Amino acid sequence: MPDRYEEGMKIRRKVLGDAHVDAAEAATSAFDEPFQALITEAAWGNLWARDNLPLRERSMLTIALLAAGGNFDEIPMHIRATANTGASPDDVMEALLHVAVYAGVPKANRAIEVARATYREMGVEL
Repeated sequence: MPDRYEEGMKIRRKVLGDAHVDAAEAATSAFDEPFQALITEAAWGNLWARDNLPLRERSMLTIALLAAGGNFDEIPMHIRATANTGASPDDVMEALLHVAVYAGVPKANRAIEVARATYREMGVEL
């Protein structure tokens, strides 16, 4: 059985980039270290490390689920990660159209605003 923390850190770096992970690691304290270990092992080492779906599709699913759940603060990180996962702005829009129909127009509308602002910060022409 693979070491889920090590595998998770590898995938986390691949998706989010070294700069993001290094900054998160530097900001980790003794208080929140257990949480960081949990998400590295569970989210990145178990879920994102599975090879049933490509990273592009996982990226789209994650953005849609974040939007559907109203977790708008997490969306910019995952929009930036699309540069590493291969999900295009068109892919993201398709995912957010699903959010509009299945989770609500206001949530999709807000997520689209957040995505558009993040792409603008990234220098991505929409």
